[in-house]
Amino acid sequence: MELDLTKARGFYKQMLLSRRFEEKCIELYSKQKIGGFLHLYIGEEAIAVGVMNALSKDDAVLATYREHGQALTRGVSAKSIMAEMYGKVEGCSRGRGGSMHLFDAKTRFYGGSAIVGGALPLAVGVALADKMQKKNRVTVCIFGDGAVAEGEFHESLNLAALWNLPILFVCENNRYAMGTALNLTQSETDIYKKAESYKILSKQIDGMSVIDVAKATLRAVEDIRENSVPMFLECLTYRFRAHSMFDAELYREKSEVEEWKKKDPLIVFENRLKEMDLWSDIDVTDIENEIKTTIDEAVEFAENGTLEPLEDLERFVYSEVQNG
Repeated sequence: MELDLTKARGFYKQMLLSRRFEEKCIELYSKQKIGGFLHLYIGEEAIAVGVMNALSKDDAVLATYREHGQALTRGVSAKSIMAEMYGKVEGCSRGRGGSMHLFDAKTRFYGGSAIVGGALPLAVGVALADKMQKKNRVTVCIFGDGAVAEGEFHESLNLAALWNLPILFVCENNRYAMGTALNLTQSETDIYKKAESYKILSKQIDGMSVIDVAKATLRAVEDIRENSVPMFLECLTYRFRAHSMFDAELYREKSEVEEWKKKDPLIVFENRLKEMDLWSDIDVTDIENEIKTTIDEAVEFAENGTLEPLEDLERFVYSEVQNG
């Protein structure tokens, strides 16, 4: 993968948009504009940007409840995401899903799932459907290290390998799942080795480097398209914020978090661009202004959105039975 100025600017802008969008969400959540749960992706942006930029528009993406960054980078508009956070009809899930259930059929972004590991069997189904219909598509399933403890992790990898499905499993290993260190729940902490046991080609990469993630994903996606086989990437990363806004974060030392912040994907990328003599050509101020405008417009759109009327409360809950 050749990194020119245009691609470098795009990567930086996408990571910064995710970061600034979530920082605004923290502010709005504190003002009770956003309700429900809110799980932040801050610190992990390199994975979303690296993965999404390696895909075609026809590929499918299934993610976790920490999916704002993936949705934004996939092309789901900031306006529809923010409106969803506000519970407005104009949201990408008509305001019924909120932060954890972003969904957009146009970009083939199929959630957003609040169930730990819940996207894994769904992704297997999507990939199987594409294969049966002979469509040259890749399904990407993104999940955290906490999902590895779930039965569907093993069931899904086993079926994907047995059926040679065109699926890329991406594990965002941030080491703590909801709040328990990985070495306290897994005897084997190198998660990619678990995938290897199912005879799936697997690799462990630096999830704090957008360049490393993009290169690894591009190679994996090319192999999947050519050979119709599953592949697995374990991205070593770290979330700088608590598991959710309700998390007291008593399971790790603040000094550890501060040490990891030195590996901030934005800082890592800036340093790589400096080494390549590209950083001085990145118009950081202009990018910041573009992003601020995008977020301000998204908030205004959400503020002026429509709440679903009470008479529609049961809409989409029960299917209509046709007589005859």
